[in-house]
Amino acid sequence: MTSADGTPVRVGVFGLLGSGNLGNDGSLEAVLGYLRAEHPEAAVDALCGGPEVVEARYGIPATRLHWYRGEYRTASRAGAIAGKGLGKLVDVFRTAAWVRRHDVVIVPGMGVLEATLPLRPWGFPYSLFLLCASGRLLRTRVALVGVGAAPIGDRATRALVRWSARLAAYRSYRDAQSRDAMRAMGVDTARDEVYPDLAFALPTLPATGPSDPPGPVCVGVMDFHGGNDDRARADEIYRRYLDGTTRFVRSLVEDGRTVRLLTGDACDAPVVAAIIEAVNSPLVTAAEAASLADLMKETAAADTVVATRYHNLICALKAGTPTLALSYAAKSDALMDRMGLAEYCHPAREIDADRLLEQFRALEKRSADLRRTLAERNLIAAGQLQSQFSELTAAVFPAADHAHTLREAP
Repeated sequence: MTSADGTPVRVGVFGLLGSGNLGNDGSLEAVLGYLRAEHPEAAVDALCGGPEVVEARYGIPATRLHWYRGEYRTASRAGAIAGKGLGKLVDVFRTAAWVRRHDVVIVPGMGVLEATLPLRPWGFPYSLFLLCASGRLLRTRVALVGVGAAPIGDRATRALVRWSARLAAYRSYRDAQSRDAMRAMGVDTARDEVYPDLAFALPTLPATGPSDPPGPVCVGVMDFHGGNDDRARADEIYRRYLDGTTRFVRSLVEDGRTVRLLTGDACDAPVVAAIIEAVNSPLVTAAEAASLADLMKETAAADTVVATRYHNLICALKAGTPTLALSYAAKSDALMDRMGLAEYCHPAREIDADRLLEQFRALEKRSADLRRTLAERNLIAAGQLQSQFSELTAAVFPAADHAHTLREAP
């Protein structure tokens, strides 16, 4: 892939990548697959949260997102507070210098325009704003590709998110609710399209199908404390979530079912440990997944999945396994509706273990029908994402590359 002067087009990828969140890394993997297939000559690098992981796992150069290494640790001492403050200033120039070196910057999926989990405005929202503002000033096209958005109560966070979206050269969303949220914030979304989550572009294994006697159940857990507006109730929400999930797992064990506990972020490990300790059964084990591909293998081997994290749900649905969502945000409900399982959602904030078990049993009774539905919806999603990538090429890549792509097409 070359620009008008014959040099390789320089593509940057940006986000909290390589930081322990498997969903974020799965979105990156999907975009890298697109770039390698459609723009193989592009020079690709990253500005990200975990550069060492990104370099080792994906083979691209990577730069640390923040100058101050303690960015995500709570600053209580004067030195740490000063370091964070100085880091915000230094990052203005670091981000601009990085953006200047690229023709295109892609933000691959992720919930970068939402605050459904605890978030401070001077954290990632500020970093995203620096990126998009630098892109506009330096004429580097910034593309927000298949991102998630949601209504935001905090004024400062909402302002940063709104301006980031306005300054981007290209936007697409992973569900209609995300586009609606940005429109409500004052962003012109007339040209913005909705496509399935980027993770649906990843390769996957087919589900093994239900077994007889009943096979394993994957239960995806989360270090869940509510959203940005729930900080005053965070501990209460966590205790209720953990108690309800533990009771549900114990009920499965009492029925003789094997349970595999899944995570989607490094911070979820204590939840797994707490459930294993409380249930105290050899039927309950923890999966050690290092990628979305690993999670898909786990969910493909299961009879049924019950999961909280958004990308745990995606892995299960993409594998074609009947899934029940412990839903903590509208994005989970939208995903389940898109895949034909809207009735199998349960609120993560208010888990009723008895009601959850009823829903689980109803889901399993319809297993064969739901597997057929998921197979059909996955085919549709794959086709829609091909359209997404074609649109992205046309929207943000240099015209010289478009012509090259057309000449090389069979």
